[in-house]
Amino acid sequence: METAPNSYRQKNDMIRYKKLGYIALNVTDVERSALFYRDVVGLDLVGDVGNQTVFFSCSSDHHNLVLYRSDRPGFKRVAFEVEKDEQLDIAFERLTQAGFKPAEVGDAERVSLKLARAFRVRDPNGIMLEFYSGMFYRPVRFTPHPIKIWQLSHTVLRVPNLKDSLQFYTEILNFKISDYRFRPTGEVIFGFMRCFPNPFHHSFGLALGNELKFFHVAFSVQDIDDLGLGRNRLIDRDVPIVFGPGRHLASGSIFMYFLDPDGLTLEYTLGMEEFPEVAPRSPRMLDNSHKTTDIWEGKGDPRIGKIGHVEVD
Repeated sequence: METAPNSYRQKNDMIRYKKLGYIALNVTDVERSALFYRDVVGLDLVGDVGNQTVFFSCSSDHHNLVLYRSDRPGFKRVAFEVEKDEQLDIAFERLTQAGFKPAEVGDAERVSLKLARAFRVRDPNGIMLEFYSGMFYRPVRFTPHPIKIWQLSHTVLRVPNLKDSLQFYTEILNFKISDYRFRPTGEVIFGFMRCFPNPFHHSFGLALGNELKFFHVAFSVQDIDDLGLGRNRLIDRDVPIVFGPGRHLASGSIFMYFLDPDGLTLEYTLGMEEFPEVAPRSPRMLDNSHKTTDIWEGKGDPRIGKIGHVEVD
C-alpha cells in the first residue's frame, strides 16, 4: 500500500488545534443564498445581508460560514482555530521551513472577520487555508430553530494529487488520519483527517479526483428528529436531496446530502466517532465499495458534488 515519505518531518513543536473554525464559500447571489442558509438550512444570520459578503453562525463564534459573491460558485477557503496564540507562530514557522509562503491577514480584513490573529497559506493544490487564534464571542449563543444544528462538522474536497496532499496535512500541519479508503489495486483514494487534538473523526477530508473540486460542507445536528424534520422541510421546499438518509461506515455518522441554490452540496450529519488524544486507534484500511459509503445501501443522485469550483487565484 502507498505510504507518505518523511521529507516534511520536523523536530520542532507540533501544532495543536481547537477546531474547524469556519468555511468560506462563493455563491452567485448572496441575498438568495442568505435566505436559503437561514430559513432552510437553519443557520443564524449574523448582521445584515450585504451585496458581497454575509456571515452565519451555529455556535457562540461570530461566524462558522461566510458567503462571498462570485460568478463561480464553490469553495473559497477553510479556517482552523488553534488552541493558543503561540500555536500560530509554530504553524507559521513549520510552513515557512517546508518552503511554503504563509502571510498574515491584513488588519482591515482581520477586523472585518472578527479575528484576533490570523494568517493564510495555500496547500500544494492551491487550496486556501487560514489559521487563527481568537474570534469574537457572541453575547447570546445561537439558538437553533427549527433544525438543531450544534456545530460546523467538516468539509471535503477532491484533489488530483492525494498522496502528496495527505503528506502535507499530516507531516506539516499535524492533522491525524482517522481512516483511509483504498481501491482494490491498493491506491489510496480518501483520507479522513481530524485537526489534532480535536476528537471528531474528521473535520477535513480529501478524496482523489481528476481535478481540484469542492465536494461538500457538513453541519452536525443533535438527534434523529432533526434529520427527519430536515428531510421533510427540504422536500416541501423542492430542495434536491441527493443522497440519504444513510450511514457512513468510516465515521459511523448518519447523513443526508442536499443542494443549495447554486447546486453546492451540503450535508446534515448525526453522530461521529470521537478519538482520545492519547492512544487512539490506528487508521483503518477501508475499501471503496458502496457498502462502505452507505451501510444502508442507498443510492446517490448524480448531482452530488458536481458543482464546486475551488478558488485558487
